[in-house]
Amino acid sequence: MAEPFLIGEAMTGGYGGADILHSCTIAVDPGQIAVIVGPNGAGKSTAMKAVFGMLKLRGGSVRLKGEDITQLSPQARVAKGMAFVPQTSNIFTSMTVEENLEMGAFLRRDDIKGTMEQVYHLFPILKDKRHQAAGELSGGQRQQVAVGRALMTQPSVLMLDEPTAGVSPIVMDELFDRIIEVARTGISILMVEQNARQALDIADKGYVLVQGANRFTDTGQALLADPDVRKSFLGG
Repeated sequence: MAEPFLIGEAMTGGYGGADILHSCTIAVDPGQIAVIVGPNGAGKSTAMKAVFGMLKLRGGSVRLKGEDITQLSPQARVAKGMAFVPQTSNIFTSMTVEENLEMGAFLRRDDIKGTMEQVYHLFPILKDKRHQAAGELSGGQRQQVAVGRALMTQPSVLMLDEPTAGVSPIVMDELFDRIIEVARTGISILMVEQNARQALDIADKGYVLVQGANRFTDTGQALLADPDVRKSFLGG
């Protein structure tokens, strides 16, 4: 079987002396949406940060397109095609929407206008508000700026940490729709999400973590249908 496009395999590590992840494996293929869910404190965001190089692993490896990138810095991983959108502090509030998007393209030396138009096509509200300070936008619009800025790097992998945190159900649905559109362009999406039921509904692949280890791994639909997953993690 071919190796996944991106895989964090048997990752073990944490902060300081204690391990948070225990032989945890997360993988995603091109154009796939992979979702990491689980109870609070399960190590979901830690697993994502480990894949992005923000956590030194004591065991396991991270590979992108078959290349071992375990020792690379997050900046070097961005240059390889990975983009990460943290849950908080993910935009420059005093800059305009357009300036935020331009900051996303800081590594590029080519013409960024085409990519910016693609972002505006994906998030039309951002085009309307492109000259407005990003800090004046609603929570959902700020998330669109953060995702748009990440897309300006032309990533092959987009990693989202709790993209729908603190937004209304309507905005959540809209963000998920946009995430599906991004995946359709061939970009791999790796996402940590508290709204487990809704996230698994759009996921090609789901990972349920408990105490930093894999508890269930399957397609999103199979996990939604699994009585053990439903009872333990989805409220019945």
